Amino acid sequence: MKYGGAALLLFVSATAWAQLDRLGETLGQLGKKVPVTEIRLRTDPEDSKLRPLETLVVQVRAYGKPEQDLVRLQRTGARVRVREQNGGWLSKTFVFQGKDDEKFHEESGRSIINILRQQSGEFVNKDSFLYTAPEKEGDYTIEADLEGVKAQIKVAVSNKAPSRVKPEKVNFPPEARSRDPYRPLAEHYAPMLAQETWFQPKSDMVARFDFDGDWAGDNNWDRLEQGTSQAYVYYAVMETASHWFLIYNVFHARDYSDKCAVGTCHENDNEGIILTVAKDGSQFGRLQVMETLAHNNVYSVTADERIGNGIHNIDGVIEFHDWSHPVVFIESGGHGIYGSKTSHSRYNVEKAEFAEGTGITYVYKGAAERPAHANSRLVGYELLPILDHWWAKAKEGAWTEKTFDSYFQYSPLGGRPGIPFPIAGSFYGRKEASNKAKPFWGWHDTQTQKRGVLATGQWGLDPAYGVSRNLRFPAQPAFSLDYVYNPYLGIGQAQPLPEAGPLSTLQSQPAPATPAGPGSVEIELRVDGIVELWVAWDTVSAHTISGQDAGQVKATFSRPLPPVTLRSATIKKLDGRGDVKIHQMPSPANEHTAIIRIEDPNGGADNYRFQLTWSE
Repeated sequence: MKYGGAALLLFVSATAWAQLDRLGETLGQLGKKVPVTEIRLRTDPEDSKLRPLETLVVQVRAYGKPEQDLVRLQRTGARVRVREQNGGWLSKTFVFQGKDDEKFHEESGRSIINILRQQSGEFVNKDSFLYTAPEKEGDYTIEADLEGVKAQIKVAVSNKAPSRVKPEKVNFPPEARSRDPYRPLAEHYAPMLAQETWFQPKSDMVARFDFDGDWAGDNNWDRLEQGTSQAYVYYAVMETASHWFLIYNVFHARDYSDKCAVGTCHENDNEGIILTVAKDGSQFGRLQVMETLAHNNVYSVTADERIGNGIHNIDGVIEFHDWSHPVVFIESGGHGIYGSKTSHSRYNVEKAEFAEGTGITYVYKGAAERPAHANSRLVGYELLPILDHWWAKAKEGAWTEKTFDSYFQYSPLGGRPGIPFPIAGSFYGRKEASNKAKPFWGWHDTQTQKRGVLATGQWGLDPAYGVSRNLRFPAQPAFSLDYVYNPYLGIGQAQPLPEAGPLSTLQSQPAPATPAGPGSVEIELRVDGIVELWVAWDTVSAHTISGQDAGQVKATFSRPLPPVTLRSATIKKLDGRGDVKIHQMPSPANEHTAIIRIEDPNGGADNYRFQLTWSE
């Protein structure tokens, strides 16, 4: 290939660059690879003094001697740690963002890769980490090891060091008490967010659109630091005859990267979650499916083994926090959302830690708390109704502030109900790239859109139809596509939730007449597949997850299961070939209901008899 005098412009995707890098590494290994003889740790700012819980960048530079002179090597993969226990936290690696004019030595085999990068203006060496100081003052040592060569640097953490954090100028008071009849349902299932953080931690903190005190979308990038870091999540609820659909929108002020190619980074970011909850007679129903959005692709995880693949495959199972709150992983930078048990997740629920680097976990508390640092845990968030905050402003001509843009006419497929007026397709943004972030009614799923199954906006505006196309539901109970309430399509009125059902029978029961102490219930039933038993007060109800419906349940109580926090609870299996275990302990979150899961591994049914014993 020959090049003329005209400039050559290359656009290569991140995936393609990763493949080129791997090719370069392979070629480099086949060629002559210069050994690393020295590494140096450099901080940015160079004055390695900072206040507690503030941050600085640590860069690991590698050097070697191909001949006589020491040269800079393009090497990554350093293992970096803080030597002192509780000495702070380090993010995952990123490309150094400051001034770095020290040239790299061209190693054999990598030259063509570097030429391609230089032609495109892209040159990547992920050699930097963001260090977050601990709350306790002191001197802390950061150690690095690259190809067996070690180095370290000391960081002084002191309240006397100058602060590098710009003060926040916005603070929102507590929200007024909601009168939304669906609010308890949204609170019951409000997800736990495992939010990974990177080299711009505040860009990864969940926020409200008006976090900077106004409704303009084209100043959110620049006003990131002065806006509040209080945590908010937006929600919406729709209802059919058979299901509730809960939509949660997670907003960020920036979509960012350590190598922002044209159009890849942008002002405002809004990804989301849709929960499909079956009505089963209980107050809050049963969560069956969680779908998440990541970069215009939908991912599906389930809590019901009877649900099968449709247009989309099932990507995993739902993990829960505190019994009823599904856990999601949100990536840093681009903020795609995934179930915590999928291959994309970098958060371990059992260990409560991120696979690499730092992250914040958020849980619903009905209060908008601020993360203390880039690795905070269990930060409380508040819920905001989309119907009031966003939808009331979404109709073309209804709102004069620069909040929305890209108005379009919603045109659903499948003969489904539409909207008679144009609506906003995106949030108004101009920094880095224009109008890239979308509210849920502007979302689309690449796969179903290409196949002509769901139109732009249909996955969010018509979630019953969307999930019924994405996945395959069992014939019984019937899955209804007819909305009882969908205000975004102009259908119906809000409905009150059912009175306390099997999970809430205790609320109307008197206090136990017997003194506090040990209690038990012996349960007998026939199981073929997987069954969950809900034990509340002196009742037991069976819920079949897979296989044939469970038959009659016989239960003999020594005394009712009390509506208190138990000291202990155990299962003793007396008959049955499969596993019997406590799936959920009684707690205020599930109205003090013990949920027992029976998994029968073989074909055909078997008789099960076991004893649940508890102590207050």
